[in-house]
Amino acid sequence: MHWLPLTHQDPNITCSNDIGILTTHGQEQRYISPTTGICRKLIVQAVTPSGKFEVAIKNHTNDASKLAIWLLTHSPFKGWIIFEWIGKSVWFALKLLWPIVWFLVELYFNASDDSEDDTDSSYNTGYYKPYLRQFQGQLWAARSRMEHSSRIKEETEINTRTHACYPRILMIRSPNKKEWVRCVDRDIIIHAKYIAISYRASDVYSWGPREKKEKAQFTDDVRAAVLGQQFNAYWLDLECLGETPSEENLDVYCMSDVYRRAETTLIMLGRADSGEDKCWRSWGGRVWTFPEALLSSRLCYKFRDREEVESLSLFQLANLAYTDSEDEQAIVNAYANGKDPLERLERLTLLKKAIWRRAMAGFPTPSGPPPPPKSHMIGGGPVTGGGYKPHKAEQVYALMGFFEHRIQPNHDEDELRALARLSMANDSDRIADRMVSMFPSTTTPGACWYADSDIYDANLWDIVPEIQVAGVTENGALVLDGCRAAAIRWKDFPEIPFATTFSLRRKIVGSIPYFSWPFIVIGLGIIPHTSRTGGLVLIVIGLLLLFLSPRMFLYSKSGRIIDKQPWLIGVKGVVDRGTVESHLYGGTVAHFPRMYFTPSGSLFSKPEQFSRRIGSDEQYKDAKEQEKSGPGHMYTLIDTCSSTMYYFRAERPPTVCIFAGREGGLGRFVLCSESCKANELHKEMVLRMPTEISQRMELCGWVALG
Repeated sequence: MHWLPLTHQDPNITCSNDIGILTTHGQEQRYISPTTGICRKLIVQAVTPSGKFEVAIKNHTNDASKLAIWLLTHSPFKGWIIFEWIGKSVWFALKLLWPIVWFLVELYFNASDDSEDDTDSSYNTGYYKPYLRQFQGQLWAARSRMEHSSRIKEETEINTRTHACYPRILMIRSPNKKEWVRCVDRDIIIHAKYIAISYRASDVYSWGPREKKEKAQFTDDVRAAVLGQQFNAYWLDLECLGETPSEENLDVYCMSDVYRRAETTLIMLGRADSGEDKCWRSWGGRVWTFPEALLSSRLCYKFRDREEVESLSLFQLANLAYTDSEDEQAIVNAYANGKDPLERLERLTLLKKAIWRRAMAGFPTPSGPPPPPKSHMIGGGPVTGGGYKPHKAEQVYALMGFFEHRIQPNHDEDELRALARLSMANDSDRIADRMVSMFPSTTTPGACWYADSDIYDANLWDIVPEIQVAGVTENGALVLDGCRAAAIRWKDFPEIPFATTFSLRRKIVGSIPYFSWPFIVIGLGIIPHTSRTGGLVLIVIGLLLLFLSPRMFLYSKSGRIIDKQPWLIGVKGVVDRGTVESHLYGGTVAHFPRMYFTPSGSLFSKPEQFSRRIGSDEQYKDAKEQEKSGPGHMYTLIDTCSSTMYYFRAERPPTVCIFAGREGGLGRFVLCSESCKANELHKEMVLRMPTEISQRMELCGWVALG
């Protein structure tokens, strides 16, 4: 795909929060806070921080857990660390005292309150943090007729029939048989049998002083061939196109009907003395080759320097003009005599690829008006009249002839908007809806919703969309409805409330450290009044429990996690699994793993070759090695709901995760960064994650994906 160069940006950006209040800020990357709805600077935790908006990895894990881990992993008998070890031991002991003090305070002040306050359940909401910003602009083109669209519709567009049963203009030989006239009379046209002419402009004439003469010579050749086939009418774009932009749009709209209704289509090739294969390849490289050839009921061809007009089948045509790609062969097999039929969406997808390949023009970014296509990109175009102005979305209009519902051409729209409108008009195919879940093989800073290929080698028909395109904006962004979205946290690792499997032994062991202080206090209390020996024994027991409490405390937190607060957490760089577990759950001496690698969720995934479907730990080494080279930056995404880690490469840190579709037994989750100025989301990567986690994401309003 080709992308527009970045343009100069204003020093400040004005954006709005989730309720429409405007704020002004700089050019730094921003995100919408999932708790306040306010636009904030994005602070990214990184393995190797660089720049003022990156910080070292940090967490909010329980302080007692972190202290216990430090005490167990550091020996007090190594130099001057003994003083630090004693200080942390005292601080850990005070941490154990605090719950007892808090219990006594609660018991005293709330003795008469019999209600149960389940703080854990209120803290663990069971849902990811939501995405709060919604699309707040107007639609340029809407799916529903009830919605306002800012796109200007011409009168001919409003009154155009979906399928025309006859051409609007024909060249018909007059009754005196001496001249050809341009006929617009419906009563005459509907009774005329005509030939449609297919050709390539570069084979007919060259731009310059000889253009007019060469066009006239070509017209004479066409008329002679038409008479030789015993016809008195023909359609040739040089003579049968409208003179005004509205008429041109209408003729392009009905172009496929011209070839459907023709008795035969005559392919006018170049001069055979230059090489027959060269002539066929030249003609076969045009944008409109497929609508003209595949929609015609009968085909014949003629070289400019030969008198013979030969008939040919689609199979013969494929061998002559379409020898470079299997896509064209599959399309021809589907259309020729009804053999080897393709599913509708697969057929349309192959047609799109074939037409786009001939167009040689990628889709522009929706950040501004795209440049008009060059003549060589259009392949001569369907129309070569001197006053014809090529459409920017020429490829889309060539493709739409194969759809049940078409869109009226417009000189002002680019390919992105035209393809979105075509997809909305043919809802059963949902091309744009499916493309949202795909990511192109070549990533670029200007990546948008359009995807001509997929990094996971999925086809368009493999995607089951879970969202619907409500409309398209003037910038070419899709406005999506029905999205389940979650915010991605980048500034640090939050404290994750979690529950493990019940174990009576862990419960008992975990409660023992909290008896250390009561033993010490009671021992100190009975020494002067009751028994000095007994008091000393209790103090020794309390101190022994304090010494063993770090190990017992961590043991009580071990076990298989069965429930936890869903979070999506991002880190710039490649982080190993042990580090992630440490930052999330305190790195406890757990007997069960807390995080897993994905076996097939990203390009860096690698499955274990065992009977159980799990990801291989080798992908960490592979990701570290590939981090040294490649476009963009390497990132790690941690999903606490499914306890899965993902490595991926992107241009910018994505702050929003959207569930857009399903494919191959997994969900397609689109990772997006936020553009405040455009009020849009931009694709950074697509990951394959478990579909069930989408049920932990909240539905959001309309969002614009640019």
